[in-house]
Amino acid sequence: MIKAAIMGYGTVGSGVYEVITTNQKSIDKKVGQELRVQYVLDLREFPGDPVMDVLTHDFEDIINDDEVKIVAEVMGGLHPAYEFTRRCMEAGKSVCTSNKELVAEHGAELIRIAKEHQVNYLFEASVGGGIPIIRPLNSSLTADVILEISGILNGTTNYMLTKMSREGLNYDDVLKQAQEKGYAELHPEADVEGWDACRKIAILTSLASGNQVDFQDIYTEGITKLTTEDFVYAKKMRCAIKLLAVSRKVGDTYCAMVSPALIRKEHPLYMVNDVFNAVCVEGNMLGASMFYGSGAGKLPTASAVAGDMVDAARHLGKVITTFWNPEKLTLAPVSDMTHRFFVRMRSDAKDVKIFGDVEIVDADIPGEIGFLTPVMTEAEYAAKAKDLEIISMIRMEG
Repeated sequence: MIKAAIMGYGTVGSGVYEVITTNQKSIDKKVGQELRVQYVLDLREFPGDPVMDVLTHDFEDIINDDEVKIVAEVMGGLHPAYEFTRRCMEAGKSVCTSNKELVAEHGAELIRIAKEHQVNYLFEASVGGGIPIIRPLNSSLTADVILEISGILNGTTNYMLTKMSREGLNYDDVLKQAQEKGYAELHPEADVEGWDACRKIAILTSLASGNQVDFQDIYTEGITKLTTEDFVYAKKMRCAIKLLAVSRKVGDTYCAMVSPALIRKEHPLYMVNDVFNAVCVEGNMLGASMFYGSGAGKLPTASAVAGDMVDAARHLGKVITTFWNPEKLTLAPVSDMTHRFFVRMRSDAKDVKIFGDVEIVDADIPGEIGFLTPVMTEAEYAAKAKDLEIISMIRMEG
């Protein structure tokens, strides 16, 4: 028998416990022996819940039990998740997590510590929730040079953008609906400002490059400034607006950014709606591939964590190699990235000429003009737009 522990009994933690107990026979067969949850760590009580049989309030119970070989860290946040994760691995226990904040901040360091102690640090659920993307990058695609990763990596914002597009709702109303349905937190900044997607593309770029990518270095815009008028124009162009995280190979490094983007119907991400997520990966030999599914939620995320626990159980005493070194990768400047830009201006049409041969988009909105620029760099756009009355700008993808 292999004994395991779960740290945190919130949405994901309770899901991990449910997955392991519900699918016990199947999991035992795949592991080759019994995998049982010995402890669930949480400060709260859960009267009437079966978890009470294994509940502990003391982290030391997990550390001091040498029979516990696998720990799921689903607490979230940096502290005490970092300290608990490190101590578990130093005590010879593999750790599986959904904590993107911790992985983005300390992933390379924790992978090194795991290797030093002949255990594993696995984090499939940290990027795509229930979508398998970490393992393919770390194993199936290791023969390829990754040329581009682009994805819809946040279910909350994708739900909100879908509602704004379909129902013509404004940002404040759709945020309120998302909060009422439990898709958005009371303090939703991590989602709506793009920080969550930023951490996830940092993790993916770190794995693609093999070096540490600091999420603080990635240019990030959220969805808070989008208006109903933006979606009127988007429909006129037969486009969808998505919060897109993109990382492109540039020479020996990558250029990454997170921002709203216009996506045409021909693009595979166009049909990714509601709380679903998707990641497109382009390899220099494979070409394009797409990973699609539930990017968040209790059971999809818990399924990915439990899958890592099964993998860890099957590799006790063996290190699963992860190509992520602590040496920092200096990203290429975002000012060199090229796009077409959709621009709305409160100005005379003559001012549009500064952008060159533009494509006018007539959405019949009085007092402004909308147009698509030719392809240009971020720096060129910024220079041209500097002294103009710009209402808004959205990048065109592809």
